Amino acid sequence: MLNISGIHEGFVLDHIKAGESMTIYNNLHLGELGSDCTIAMIMNAKSNKMGRKDIIKIECPIERVDLDILGFIDHNITCNIVKADAIVEKRQLRLPKEIKNVIKCKNPRCISTVEQELDQVFILTDEENEVYRCKYCEEKYTGTK
Repeated sequence: MLNISGIHEGFVLDHIKAGESMTIYNNLHLGELGSDCTIAMIMNAKSNKMGRKDIIKIECPIERVDLDILGFIDHNITCNIVKADAIVEKRQLRLPKEIKNVIKCKNPRCISTVEQELDQVFILTDEENEVYRCKYCEEKYTGTK
């Protein structure tokens, strides 16, 4: 039997599509949190609701992780915030109005493509259809999440 202990302060990200936890790990830069943070990833766990799912437990101070990007990756993920060994909030995720350095502009003439130090910034322009456009050239993001 697999046993992963509870966390004192941090997050439990639940209902992640099976196989997507590494994408979230990379986009949240969890590998850069430092040795004082503990991360547990459970992949392909059985789920009555989803069939299979991934779960990520992150034990670290809450302000060290920017969770806005989760709304872009999948706004159906459940984000449970834990303090003093108890879930104190279940945060509903939404599409962020702006995302930075997660996706790249495909326009070869865009300044963000030419200037290497410039942040890749995309703005939500159509929430209903989940459309993001480059802040600099307004190129529509057409990749898959």
